[in-house]
Amino acid sequence: MKIAFMGTPDFAVPVLQNLLNDPSYEVVCVVTQPDRPKGRKHKMTPPPVKSLAEKYNIPVLQPEKVRKPEAVQEILDFEADLLVTAAYGQILPESLLKGPALGCVNVHASLLPDYRGAAPIQQAIIDGKSESGVTIMYMVKKLDAGDILTQVRVPIDEQDTFGSLHDKLSAAGSKLLMETLPQLAAGSLTPVVQNEAEATFAPSIQHQDEEIQWVNQASDVRNLIRGLNPFPGAFTYLTGDVFKIYAAELTSQETHEQPGTIIGKDDDGFFVATGGGQVIKVTECQPAGKKRMRAADFLRGKTLDKGIVLGGKS
Repeated sequence: MKIAFMGTPDFAVPVLQNLLNDPSYEVVCVVTQPDRPKGRKHKMTPPPVKSLAEKYNIPVLQPEKVRKPEAVQEILDFEADLLVTAAYGQILPESLLKGPALGCVNVHASLLPDYRGAAPIQQAIIDGKSESGVTIMYMVKKLDAGDILTQVRVPIDEQDTFGSLHDKLSAAGSKLLMETLPQLAAGSLTPVVQNEAEATFAPSIQHQDEEIQWVNQASDVRNLIRGLNPFPGAFTYLTGDVFKIYAAELTSQETHEQPGTIIGKDDDGFFVATGGGQVIKVTECQPAGKKRMRAADFLRGKTLDKGIVLGGKS
């Protein structure tokens, strides 16, 4: 089976690697996003999927806009039997979706119709879900709305972060795809139409979504922190400067202090009041202009007085 693969970030790498490892499949081209500047020096950096494809001497296409007719034709010229996408990052035009004989399938990191969109992994943790999963579905013009071919469920542990759940779902998705493709080729799958009434959405995380709202319950604050770890990091303000928090623990303490107020510290971190009189313990953070560090190390280098209120730019 000749496959055109479309993907960009780390999530897609194991999916592509499994296809490359199986002699039943020939990856005829890889389509990914253009190289982007990264880091403080803004060095042009290739997407992880491109780096893997180049190791195998696979042709790599990087259209700025895949919907342009010339980009579509360049992909179709490879005459793939099937197009597989995994976190590609652009909506595909109908002219491309109709090209391959076996259609186009997507590896999506949620149990559709839950969490259609760009940030299903983060949102599942932010919402405090105990389960996520991966869906293999046919692609249609509407976002993540195609018929479902297969699904696998993946539990979300209390200690999971965006980073750890991302890796679990990437591994589960790459395995599920390899189990699905033989059935797809044999015509033995029965696609299931998604129930539009049950659809929920997980759009891209915006900067304002990353700010900790201390008036929320402690569990909600911690879920936001988990859902944005390791990237982009939940933030608040400490004496007017951006202060990122990467890890926190729930406590049994209670307080009457205003949410966001620092009420104490110990050898491992410091305690902050949240909504409903609850208290959370911050254990990993990143002060403005500094590297990410344990809260214990931060406290050794700074006097953090009780009564300081986090949040607000002034």
